[in-house]
Amino acid sequence: MKKSLKNLPYILLTILSIVACSPQPNPPTTNQTDTLKLLYWQAPTILNPHLSNGYKDAEASRITLEPLASYDNNGQLIPFLAAEIPTRENGGIAEDGKSVTWKLKQNIKWSDGTPFTAADVVFTYQFISNPNVGANTTATYNIISSVEAIDDYTVKVNFKDVTPGWNLVFIGTQGMILPRHKFSEYNGANSRQAPANLMPVGTGAYRVVEFKPGDTIVYEPNPEYWQSNQPHFQRIELKGGGDATSAARAVLQTGDADFAYNLQVEAPILQQLEATGKGQVVGIFGPQVERIHLNLSDPKQGSSVEFTHPFFTNPQVRQAFNLVVDRETIGDRLYGDTGKPTANLLVAPQQFNSPNTKYEFNLEKAAVLLDEAGWEDSNGNGIRDKNGVEMTVLFQTSVNPLRQKTQEIVKQALESIGVGVELKSIDASIFFGGDPANTDTTGRFAADLEMFTTGNTSPDPGAYMKYYTCDTIPDRSNNWSGDNVSRYCNPKYDQLWQQSTNELDPQKRQQLLIQMNDMLVEEVIAIPVVARAEVVGVSNSIVGVELTSWDLRTWNIAEWKRE
Repeated sequence: MKKSLKNLPYILLTILSIVACSPQPNPPTTNQTDTLKLLYWQAPTILNPHLSNGYKDAEASRITLEPLASYDNNGQLIPFLAAEIPTRENGGIAEDGKSVTWKLKQNIKWSDGTPFTAADVVFTYQFISNPNVGANTTATYNIISSVEAIDDYTVKVNFKDVTPGWNLVFIGTQGMILPRHKFSEYNGANSRQAPANLMPVGTGAYRVVEFKPGDTIVYEPNPEYWQSNQPHFQRIELKGGGDATSAARAVLQTGDADFAYNLQVEAPILQQLEATGKGQVVGIFGPQVERIHLNLSDPKQGSSVEFTHPFFTNPQVRQAFNLVVDRETIGDRLYGDTGKPTANLLVAPQQFNSPNTKYEFNLEKAAVLLDEAGWEDSNGNGIRDKNGVEMTVLFQTSVNPLRQKTQEIVKQALESIGVGVELKSIDASIFFGGDPANTDTTGRFAADLEMFTTGNTSPDPGAYMKYYTCDTIPDRSNNWSGDNVSRYCNPKYDQLWQQSTNELDPQKRQQLLIQMNDMLVEEVIAIPVVARAEVVGVSNSIVGVELTSWDLRTWNIAEWKRE
């Protein structure tokens, strides 16, 4: 990261210029300069973003699928499949706040030549809202009562009540539209069997021509793409697997790749690699927070809400675990300029970053809390116990050197106060995957603690704060696709969230969302560690990359070109 910008929070650290260009004919042959090479060390395994809990799958999907609109990093809505952004002035946003009407671009075709119409938008809602599908985006769309096609190019979204968050649905990361003609036969329990999950048909600049899950995806220009002057590459090769450090080295040092995703790499290593001059470290601070989730259910009983955790149901125990996380050491030693210690789970936009919370590292206080809760080492084996139960935790995360070092710091602190800790590292393609049968996913949470990064995908954090409501708990009935991995259920929290969905006064709504963050922090449902910059590596030969905190890194890949 650029040292001159080291102390500026939640702003763009480095950004590549967007280069305007006039339409040019595509070259007749594909060579090295015509190929864009992307490295995703968290390998994609499915190309339907509504059926995966991982950003890496959505990233790969976003190259070929599009939403109606998306936010740039300045918070401005940019139309994709929409012809215009709805406003009160153009009649798109209803005066009563209960509906929004979208005008769609005409003459757009899916990559197989089928016309794109309002029916595809209606179907996407039907797919997401079908409980038998088990879509991971269902919670975001729960505010909708119905979606109707007024005509082939007009869609009306009706909300259940007055809804200030009309811009949460069909927009950005969770808003990608699916082709009805490819999924209509798979709108149910067979959703994961759809061939288009692996060979998607989209409206974006590129189409998939080859996909080996967990390995490689090959894209070529979409012959039906609706913008005539793009795309600029004849081939995209997205390579999965490996690790973040080797991906960074391939772009920044050796020049073997053009783009490396999610460089969760220790800051000194990134600085050393960038100094070789082949590429740049590009990043922005936004809503992403690395956090440790506490499992309120018993992982030995399948992490079902029917069985409570043997000790995390006690608030004193959770507070003790919060006190042993040394955020300053983790931030300074491991993240450097790319991570800032935080006490909040909601950190952006800035007006939602609560001023009411604080964090503390205090092992003595943590030990006292565990003593008061009755957890003492009664048998002299060095581990606290109570009623015959040993206080030993399984702490899992994805395979990544930075995360493994964070685990070690936390483990050392816990062991120093008499907590036994077993560490587990899971391949990212599995950990963030959507396979409901695999117990190693974040949703199944077959551990006591798990660590990963997430945050709101819109400047409006309403959908993100719904992650912690009672009806978003992953379980067998929803194919383990809910976001509430901690299994937290508090009617008071749910009531606050419901109030926020109907509150039209921006300041009152802001306070409701901050209050929800504060409740999660005070109850220690998850332990925020650092607010992370979204960091990528970009070759010096590639221009047009523009990061936004409110969409995936590939959101404007149609504009990328080799200089």
